[in-house]
Amino acid sequence: MASSIPFLFPYRETPTDRRVLVLLDDFSLKSSHSIFFNSVKSRGFNLEFKLADDPTLSLQRYGQYLYDALILFSPSTERFGGSLDSAAVIDFVDSGHDLIVTADASATDLIKNIAIECGVDFDEDSSAMVIDHKSYAISGTEGDHTLIASDDFIQSDAILGKTKIEAPVLFKGIAHSVNAANGQVLKVLSASPSAYSANPESKLLSPPLLTGSAISLVSVVQARNNARIMITGSLDLFSNRLLRTTVQKAGSPDKYEKSGNEQFVTEISKWVFHDRGHLKAVNLKHQKVGETDEPAMYRIKDDLKFSVEIYEWSGKSWEPYVADDVQVQFYMMSPYVLKALSTNGKGLYDASFKVPDVYGVFQFKVDYHRLGYTSLSLSKQIPVRPFRHNEYERFITTAFPYYGASFTSMAGFFIFSILYLYNK
Repeated sequence: MASSIPFLFPYRETPTDRRVLVLLDDFSLKSSHSIFFNSVKSRGFNLEFKLADDPTLSLQRYGQYLYDALILFSPSTERFGGSLDSAAVIDFVDSGHDLIVTADASATDLIKNIAIECGVDFDEDSSAMVIDHKSYAISGTEGDHTLIASDDFIQSDAILGKTKIEAPVLFKGIAHSVNAANGQVLKVLSASPSAYSANPESKLLSPPLLTGSAISLVSVVQARNNARIMITGSLDLFSNRLLRTTVQKAGSPDKYEKSGNEQFVTEISKWVFHDRGHLKAVNLKHQKVGETDEPAMYRIKDDLKFSVEIYEWSGKSWEPYVADDVQVQFYMMSPYVLKALSTNGKGLYDASFKVPDVYGVFQFKVDYHRLGYTSLSLSKQIPVRPFRHNEYERFITTAFPYYGASFTSMAGFFIFSILYLYNK
């Protein structure tokens, strides 16, 4: 019998129906960052606010997680309360849940260690901030070049939405770098080539360790289990003050009535909480061409049809996912068939191909990985048998010369015998 390995889908059918724990340094952040919190609530999330040192803190009870996402707006916390620690936060992510980590100049080793576990390294100098003497925001405080105006965004509609962010994003905080060898970590907002990380209160005596576009202002991680993480060195990035302030980038004549922060944090939070770029695959089917039932096994050289339906969560409903880079493998130790799937634009993907002339236990495999989208990993096992003894062709076309040679030899021997016996 054919067996299948279903795609493990760690989220509910409607990803917006989730509870979020928000840990704060101070309850005043609820009002100073209310615009961001209200935008998350408006999308159907239930936010529970607690102080980071609350002695009753716990992410799970009786082995079940109480929350589906965690927001850390507590950069100065040296130790979490209750049973929560950095290992518990990492286990939370390893279980397929989402995380937002913010830091600032007061960031403790606790927050930095969580970031390191996620593939991000903050500047080791605790007094350093991102400074840029070219791409700073013009303000009333002349010479304050720690308020960065950045518009170097990642080019991904899945992460930042299809609507272009016109105004620069204001950033005031500390720098971090990502490991280029780690393909799971992406820089979403980068510093300009003229930026560097140093103490703004002291004279620069040696070259800074982090400079230019190597500095990431905001990074995201999509783990292999599809958990999503956002990491930034600026808690002010989410503040009402920066979300609603006017902005003009140094050297630019354009002045914007409102910074790009509100659109930026709203769109990226949609991605982190799976309101966008969240795929699911259903109805994986295969059958012989011209038939409707799924067979228990195939025979070599059978013509078959494979199909699967893929949908994307739009924030309100499941919509057909349309792409031209989805492939299926017919796999045994290595792919014997690699076929691109065609789509009807309504979520259905299919392809037809011939079973290879090799028998054994094969798998239909779909491994789909695309920037900004949850990964799909599906497989279904099916055996392939050889021809039975009575299924081979009785006369093989390519063997006609040998057939002819045999009959010619027989005819020749018959004629020779007649001549030999009756010739005097």
